[in-house]
Amino acid sequence: MPTTSDLDLTNPIPARWEKLDERFNIGGDKMVERIFTGGRWLEGPAYFAAGRYLVFSDIPNDRILRWDETTNQVGVFRSPANYTNGHTVDAQGRLVSCEQGSRRVTRTEHDGTITVLADNYRGKRLNSPNDVVVAADGAVWFTDPAYGIDSDYEGFRADQEQDGCYVFRVTPSGELTVVADDFARPNGLAFTPDRSQLLIVDSQRGHLRGFSVGDDGKLSGGDVVITDSADGIRFDNAGRLWTGTREGVYVYAPDLTLIGKLRLPEITANLCFGGPKRNQLFVTASTSVYTLRLTATGLPMR
Repeated sequence: MPTTSDLDLTNPIPARWEKLDERFNIGGDKMVERIFTGGRWLEGPAYFAAGRYLVFSDIPNDRILRWDETTNQVGVFRSPANYTNGHTVDAQGRLVSCEQGSRRVTRTEHDGTITVLADNYRGKRLNSPNDVVVAADGAVWFTDPAYGIDSDYEGFRADQEQDGCYVFRVTPSGELTVVADDFARPNGLAFTPDRSQLLIVDSQRGHLRGFSVGDDGKLSGGDVVITDSADGIRFDNAGRLWTGTREGVYVYAPDLTLIGKLRLPEITANLCFGGPKRNQLFVTASTSVYTLRLTATGLPMR
């Protein structure tokens, strides 16, 4: 498997920012590093501050990989990995994962054991959980499109048992409920900095919708707020939204006006912030993982 030492990083690619609005004031590295290549379709980056490492999924190769910040090396974190897609880190520093192959959402405990958080709804198997976030109250929110059962490429071809592709919420006590049932293919999702709003991507319809989050965990609203297509999404501390797209990373102002683009040489799937100050952007893009440090600071994983 390729590691950082196998790559030619003597000539990192320029940080190709396209500034579309005068409010775009993000600076940082002038070059973008590629810290891994050799995957088939990379997804789900999640940074662990305590261990100073990044995990990410190589879905068709059925493995989770781990980049060590201190050694700059990449190794296998878990293989086979049940065709895992999206990941996040909860408030206790545990890995929460969407497993497309096993059609479940799991949590990896500190001792390495795996706890199943959700694998069925009303006695029927989930489709193929895709992306996940954790709310302030510890509830786990995840999207459940059918990509992992559409073919054998990113999971196992199977009949869909659910009546649709839903967005779910599972409470710390284990209660699973549908919070949105009118998506075609729900994908990336992220809470705003104040946790009052939840944005959710519908990758089939090519837009993002915004919901108000009630104290009871119920959603209201759901209007389309961005018409550009996206995959994974994250917010920074300034309320700007960062999205993974076919062209690279798009950056939106807090009012969701597109203000800048970071062009990358591969189709971008997902992204997260990490590093000791959470000012390092990690991007999974097709076969590679790219990174650069910014003047922007991301919200904690969750």
